[in-house]
Amino acid sequence: MAGIMNKLKKLDAYPKINEDFYSRTLSGGIITIVSSVVMLLLFFSELQLYLHASTETKLVVDTSRGGTLRINFDITFPHLACSILSVDAMDVSGEEHLDVKHDIFKKRVDAHGNVIESRKDGIGAPKIEKPLQRHGGRLKHNEEYCGSCYGAEEADDDCCNSCDEVHHAYKKRGWGLPYLDLIDQCKREGFLQQIKDEEGEGCNIYGSLEINKVAGNFHFAPGKSFQQSNVHVHDFLASFPKDSYNLSHKINRLAFGDYFPGAMNPLDSAEWTQEQPNGMFQYFIKVVPTVYTDVTGHTIQSNQFSVTEHFKAAEVGQLQSLPAVYFFYDLSPIKVTFTEQHVSFLHFLTNVCAIVGGAFAVAGMFDSFIYHGQKAIKRKIELGKLS
Repeated sequence: MAGIMNKLKKLDAYPKINEDFYSRTLSGGIITIVSSVVMLLLFFSELQLYLHASTETKLVVDTSRGGTLRINFDITFPHLACSILSVDAMDVSGEEHLDVKHDIFKKRVDAHGNVIESRKDGIGAPKIEKPLQRHGGRLKHNEEYCGSCYGAEEADDDCCNSCDEVHHAYKKRGWGLPYLDLIDQCKREGFLQQIKDEEGEGCNIYGSLEINKVAGNFHFAPGKSFQQSNVHVHDFLASFPKDSYNLSHKINRLAFGDYFPGAMNPLDSAEWTQEQPNGMFQYFIKVVPTVYTDVTGHTIQSNQFSVTEHFKAAEVGQLQSLPAVYFFYDLSPIKVTFTEQHVSFLHFLTNVCAIVGGAFAVAGMFDSFIYHGQKAIKRKIELGKLS
C-alpha cells in the first residue's frame, strides 16, 4: 500500500514549495488584488449570461401556405373628421373589404388632441325608426312606407329606409352617390349636420384587419368606397365636397401580427405633415414572417417589416389621385426564427474554469516579469553598470 501511495505522489503535477523559500513582494500583492477583482467581474458576467436565456437567430425559406395576416394599427388624423374617414383593404387575389367597420374604433379629437367622443366605427347618424316616404305607391310591412333608393332599386319593392341603405344600393350598382343634401334619408338622419358639427375636428382610428396572407394594400381616405367598372372609387366629392383634404397624420402604432420580445416596428410614432393641398401618402412595406420561441417552448407567429415612404402630390387645381394614406405591403419569402435557450451548466463551468485559470496565468506572468525586472535593475545598480 505504501508503494502505491509513493507512486501517486510522483504523479503530483502541483509540487508544494516550502514556505521558507517564498518571497512575497508589494507588486505581487497589488497584482493579486487586481487579478482577483478581474476574475470576480468576469465570473459574475458569465453567471449573468448563464442565468439569462440567449437568443439564436436563423433565416429559413418560408414554406407556409395560405393563412391570414392580422394588421394592428392606431393612427391619428388631426385634420380629418371621423364622420368622413373610412378604411378599405384589398389584395392581389381580388378580395376586397370596402368601408371596413368590424374591429374598427374611432375617437373624435380636438385640435389639441383631446378625446371628444369614442365609439365603435359607424359613419353617419343612427337609423331613424319612422318611414320617410311612400315609394312606388305601395305599402309594405303592416302599412309602413318604403323609402326610395333614388333609381338604384333592383326590384320595384326594394326599399332604402336609411342613408346607409341608399349608399349600399348605389355601391351595388357601381354608381357614385349624388350630393347628400339631395337624399331625404341622409337629411332626416342628420348626416350632413353631423359632418358640420365635426368640422375642424380630428380622428384617432384604431383596431385590426384580418386579411389574406398575400400582397395587397389598405388605405384610409375620406368618403365611402365602391367599385365602378372594376375601378376602386371613393365618393368624397359628392358626399363631402371640399377643395382639399388635409391628410396629415401620426402613426401611433402599426404592427403585422402579435408582439414578441424585441419586436421593432419602424413606423411607430412616425408623423407626416401635408404641405400641399391634396395628395397621396404612400408606404411601401416588406413584411418578413417571424417565429419567436421562448425558453418554455411557447411559439409566437408574427412578422417584422421594413418600409419606404413617398408622397405623391396631385396636380394644381385637380384631384388626379385619391387623397388617401396608402399602405402597400408585400411578403418576403424568407422567414426569421428566434429561439431562446439557456447555456448548459457544463458550458458555464468550462467558461468559469477558463476565466480563473486564464486570469491566474496572465497575472503570474505579469508578476514574474516585474519581479525579475526589478532584480535585474537592482543587480546593475549594485555593480555600478546603471548610470
